[in-house]
Amino acid sequence: MQKRRHHIDEARFAMISTALHQKYDLRLPRYTSYPTAPHFSPAVNGVVYRRWLSELDPKQPLSLYFHVPYCEEMCWFCGCNTKITKHYSPVGSYVDVLRAEIKNVLSALPAKYPVAHIHFGGGSPTILKADDLRNIMEDIQRGFDILPDAEIAIEMDPRTAKPDFMDAMRDCGFTRSSIGVQDFNETVQRAVNRVQSFDLVANVVANLRERGMNGINVDLMYGLPFQTLQGVIDTVDATVALNPDRLSVFGYAHVPWMKKHQNLIPTEALPDTAQRWAQYEAIQNRLAEHGYVAIGLDHFARADDDMAKSMLAGELHRNFQGYTTDRAEALIGMGPSAISSLPQGYAQNDPALGRWKRCVEDGLMAIEKGIAVTDEDRIRRDIINELMCHLSVDLDEICRDHDVPVSRFATQLDDIRKMSVDGIVTVCCNTITVTDTGRPLVRAICAVFDTFLDHAQKRHSQAV
Repeated sequence: MQKRRHHIDEARFAMISTALHQKYDLRLPRYTSYPTAPHFSPAVNGVVYRRWLSELDPKQPLSLYFHVPYCEEMCWFCGCNTKITKHYSPVGSYVDVLRAEIKNVLSALPAKYPVAHIHFGGGSPTILKADDLRNIMEDIQRGFDILPDAEIAIEMDPRTAKPDFMDAMRDCGFTRSSIGVQDFNETVQRAVNRVQSFDLVANVVANLRERGMNGINVDLMYGLPFQTLQGVIDTVDATVALNPDRLSVFGYAHVPWMKKHQNLIPTEALPDTAQRWAQYEAIQNRLAEHGYVAIGLDHFARADDDMAKSMLAGELHRNFQGYTTDRAEALIGMGPSAISSLPQGYAQNDPALGRWKRCVEDGLMAIEKGIAVTDEDRIRRDIINELMCHLSVDLDEICRDHDVPVSRFATQLDDIRKMSVDGIVTVCCNTITVTDTGRPLVRAICAVFDTFLDHAQKRHSQAV
């Protein structure tokens, strides 16, 4: 009976996708910022960024992001800025430069700022030695005022998360771990070069909880080679057995023209659009059966979790790490390719490790590009954020907040009304609401308000 239900679902979604994916399953931004990164330019450089930092309000808490661009081996699905090394010496040298960058940033800030959120991403931050993690955190603690209720989070590769590293996490006050699982099926794992057993992951989760770090995220993916409906449901069930309070479920972005290592993935084994849709829906439904609340496009949380509460309160936000409860107006990114989001605009560090290193060692801000946001950008960013986070936006309210007439978006409203014919969105009194059918296509709805988007450019992943 279970298999029959999955067969019916797949057939149903094949029909839906035939009708919708040709129109809406386009290559679109993930809208973790607006304007999005492909539209950054060298007009924002290190001099501009240093000025922006000096203008930040010392009373407003900051968010800090630290990029660790190293892994011991390459996951073939990876779209991140990372380097592979079997030796620690380049990692140790990198830590020295990252600590120097912290000093450079502090030299631009006119006061000791409070910090409400810290996030280590990668790459694999778990590649760091325990003492190096402690040293970085000591630099942060000396230079900033970490608030008592600050969330301190880290992305973890369970294959490299050693007990002494988790001891350092506990000692440094880490509160949340984001564990990369993707899929528990060994055939899928081998096809993407990411083999890790359920027992390995369960042992890491147990070690974290034994050390009092109970905030557990698990990252899953759909659209990977050899994935099936039954397989993704089995992975969800195994993941739920670990009792995470949050999950992220991402569609694999196959962009081998940008990430050459993705050519190692057998393209003939990738699910087609109908199968991706069916996998997405199967995961969403199974998590709902397990009591998880859908957060925006691709996150899920237990009903009593702060993220679910934040969504219900209309306070959910989105940044470069995805959905977040972090409400800081300024996020400072450090490490190559890290992006800072400030009230004045966005600034991205040089992704080239050597150039980033030379700039930092010269005492400069290693900014390669960015963009200053305009009042028009801020209005559209608020609209997109509401759609991405809450699947609904009241244009009358947004326009009142920005003191502009709602007629400014008459063309976009007409375009949205045309979409409503397909059942993915509704419009009532200038309030746009994404339907259950439209949830996986919310990026296509947001794109209506994106004045920068060029559909001819293959810079983005599929919407589903």
